[in-house]
Amino acid sequence: MTWKTSILLVDDDQRNLTALQELLQKLGQNLVLARSGEEALRCVLKDEFAVILLDVRMPGLDGFATAKLIREHPRSRLTPIIFLTGLEADSRSIFRGYEAGAVDYIVKPLVPEVLTSKVSVFVELQRKSAVLTREISERKLVEEQLLESKKNLRALAARVQSVVEEERTRIAREIHDELGQALTGLKMDLTWLAGRLDAAQKPLAEKAASMFQLIDETVQAVRRIATGLRPGVLDDVGLPAAIEWQAKDFRMRTGIRCHVALPTGSVELDQDRSTATFRIFQELLTNVARHAGATRVDVQVRLDENLLTLEVQDNGKGIPTSTLGSSKSLGLLGMHERAQMVGGTLEIMGDQGRGTHAKVSIPLQMH
Repeated sequence: MTWKTSILLVDDDQRNLTALQELLQKLGQNLVLARSGEEALRCVLKDEFAVILLDVRMPGLDGFATAKLIREHPRSRLTPIIFLTGLEADSRSIFRGYEAGAVDYIVKPLVPEVLTSKVSVFVELQRKSAVLTREISERKLVEEQLLESKKNLRALAARVQSVVEEERTRIAREIHDELGQALTGLKMDLTWLAGRLDAAQKPLAEKAASMFQLIDETVQAVRRIATGLRPGVLDDVGLPAAIEWQAKDFRMRTGIRCHVALPTGSVELDQDRSTATFRIFQELLTNVARHAGATRVDVQVRLDENLLTLEVQDNGKGIPTSTLGSSKSLGLLGMHERAQMVGGTLEIMGDQGRGTHAKVSIPLQMH
């Protein structure tokens, strides 16, 4: 399909209009004719033009007054205007023309090649502008669709995380309650049996003692698994206590010193924010243990107005910049995503040989 634009020709003399029409017909564009300034203004209200050829001397509204009114209309305020005059233009007339918004001033008789080349430039500009506008609109539409898809994916991921946490909580409770109770009952029964063994049944007594030890180890394993799935302290006592408990557990498992500074006041966070913050903290400690080569970790939790801030600083080798920006760092991506799901942010900075600093900011309430 051939692209076409419109060109407005304004002259009170029909012969001049016909001549202009014949000269510009070969450009293959829509030529709109107007025989007065008033008629030109009506055309501008109805259509958009690549260029306007405007006679200076016309009865009623002359070219200067018509150009000024054209410039006042939002649709045509940037439309190129070429003034045409049958008189030798003096500097004052040329100045009035440019002041009225003209881009060029041509004296009659017209040179066909000059006129068509000048008009062609503005037609091409209009075509390129239309193409650019269409591309911008298409790109904007694609960006809006991508943004909507990203929003939907984030909502889906948040829902998946919520379901996962709910399932982990349910499994943790079932393991703790059912397996824990079963092991407790088994230990009670074994105690009853062991109490009825006499001194002559030493092999049985030794076997019972071995079974006691195995049951105790199993109970500890059940507690460890249940706690790993969902720490009860997070739901029972709250986020600060859960962070302190996790830090102590981290120190016991890794031997890395861990200093924790907590706020004195209470922290009012809903379950989603508490869980997200705690899981990010767990992942940060896991990264320290696996990659940092640190001997000390400092943890600080602060409350500032409507914001909870968690900072974790280690004295290890420092996370490389290449790792921070890598799409393969799924742990880092997961932490960023968790923070964003609850309206928060995560900043991680590494200093070669001087450790890594992570800062998690979580709003206490969503706006």
